[in-house]
Amino acid sequence: MPQSSVPMPWQSTSVTWECDCLAHRFGNAADNGVRERRYPTDMTDAEWTEVRPLLPVPGWMRGRGGQPEAYCHRVILDAIRYLVDNGIKWRAMPVDFPPWDRVYAFFRRWRDHDLVREFHDRLRARVREELGKDTDPTAGVIDSQSVKADAVVGADSRGYDGGKQINGRKRHVVVDTLGLLLGVMVTGADIGDRAAAQVLLARVAGAHHHLALVWADGGYTGSLVEYCLAALALVLAIVRRSDDMRGFVVLPKRWIVERLFAHLMQSRRLARDYERRTTSAEAMIYWSMTTVMTRRLARPHRGRA
Repeated sequence: MPQSSVPMPWQSTSVTWECDCLAHRFGNAADNGVRERRYPTDMTDAEWTEVRPLLPVPGWMRGRGGQPEAYCHRVILDAIRYLVDNGIKWRAMPVDFPPWDRVYAFFRRWRDHDLVREFHDRLRARVREELGKDTDPTAGVIDSQSVKADAVVGADSRGYDGGKQINGRKRHVVVDTLGLLLGVMVTGADIGDRAAAQVLLARVAGAHHHLALVWADGGYTGSLVEYCLAALALVLAIVRRSDDMRGFVVLPKRWIVERLFAHLMQSRRLARDYERRTTSAEAMIYWSMTTVMTRRLARPHRGRA
């Protein structure tokens, strides 16, 4: 009977890695075996080609301490994408990925050092560039989404949204005119849109100096309009719904942000809020949008042979 050529986990292997991630080139990732890519969330080679140059450089390569990583960056990214898309628990990570605690340690490090946002913003700039847009947007849309919170969410970071009748959290987001995320802030669902928008718009305006116009719905009226103009040099344009409108009506500009909410709800981890910390909830949103953008970048351009 012919012998199988597939090496067992306890056997040595002479398989040569072709991965060019930093963990393989300069770390200890080559000590681990090859993982077969089998899930729909796994990055294709075309996606990895786009992602690889945009990844933040690890701290251990900058002399900031820490041991060189022992797991392939591409595999770690695939593991996080799998978790966000399928909504599993951290401890339910499939065995062909690195141990769940190592994947979580990577997620936590990128969350605490703001690396996931840095990675996300580089991808967004790349997508805008591919579409012939300036990398720094000049206009955006703001809105919020209330979602139910799981039992693990503490009372200090949850609330009740009387309008939506939801006990949980609220996601306040600003997107560009392509529906790509510019900034997110997660609060208890009882926090008003205007109060949260004052903080969020200040962050977004500080990060995107060319942003001059933001569209919003009627929930953002009042003193917020004057505050944005005086403190942030930002025009907050209210797109109102006419009193004679009945049923669902697509309003100019406001519908753009709904595209982002639709993308988020396709990620099962985001169907409700399962995170103990609001910073983890925000990181999950960034990870979900990175998947959307890598797939968009890897999509063949029209007219390409």
